[in-house]
Amino acid sequence: MGRVQWKSPGRFLHWQERLVHMILAIFAVITILTTIGILVVLGTETYQFFIKAETTPFEFLTSRKLEPEADPPKFGIVPLIWGTMVVTFGSCVIALPIGLASAIYLSEYAGSLTRSILKPALEILAGVPTIVYGYLALMLVTPALRYTLELVGIKVDTYNAASAAIVVGIMIIPMVSSLSEDVLRAVPQGLREAAYGLGATKFEVCTQVVVPAGLSGIMASFILAFSRAIGETMAVVLAAGQLPQISGNIFTSVQTMTAYIVSVTSGDAPFGTAEHLSLYAVGSVLFLITLCLNLFSGWILRHYREEYS
Repeated sequence: MGRVQWKSPGRFLHWQERLVHMILAIFAVITILTTIGILVVLGTETYQFFIKAETTPFEFLTSRKLEPEADPPKFGIVPLIWGTMVVTFGSCVIALPIGLASAIYLSEYAGSLTRSILKPALEILAGVPTIVYGYLALMLVTPALRYTLELVGIKVDTYNAASAAIVVGIMIIPMVSSLSEDVLRAVPQGLREAAYGLGATKFEVCTQVVVPAGLSGIMASFILAFSRAIGETMAVVLAAGQLPQISGNIFTSVQTMTAYIVSVTSGDAPFGTAEHLSLYAVGSVLFLITLCLNLFSGWILRHYREEYS
């Protein structure tokens, strides 16, 4: 009888590794091609917009009049940028302190049972559809603001930036809290024990040791939440309205860049006209703002990672 020849598993493992490598490379290429496709579409359509609208990028970015149906039409994005920044900064004023405070509590103060209950409950907010937040603003937040503020003579419009900022702030709290809590829990326990050994209190350890050590991740969560607030659409459309104006009164209606895109796509603007193409130009500005935020986030991560490595 001849000997049984066993094939070495080395060749099979080699082909298995090559297959995994090829699949991952394909996914990476798809991601890159998708990004390139977005850039090409935005770039070409934005270029066509400036030709059709007979305007310049400088005028588009600095004009305070947005009247696409006027004769001649006027395309100025400043009111949209103003509305976007009012809602975004207002939501961050609400979400960032609350999110960071809840992250500190979950990481440093809460017990394991309390954390296992509170963190999933907090993250449920992230699963609520954004349009529900818009109706929450219309049916609860705006009436509450109107009832409270009109007692002191402050008029609150049905659609207003304050309601939009409140609901968007509630929406991004779980993002700040969850990411910051993960960062704080990743801080080495030895840093806490060293601070306690020097006589520091619990509050001093949290604010002067743990938070500075995890500052890069906390800042990354802040910027991610800021980007999320800028790109929010349906909640802002329902809560803030669609009136492009520059006003220092946060209780009046404003229009954000995302709300303008929705109004154009759902309106009667014929395909290929300057009004229709303007949504690509607005989308390009939104893309550039998000890109700058991502670059800034990367710079912060590199800077503070070197400091606390």
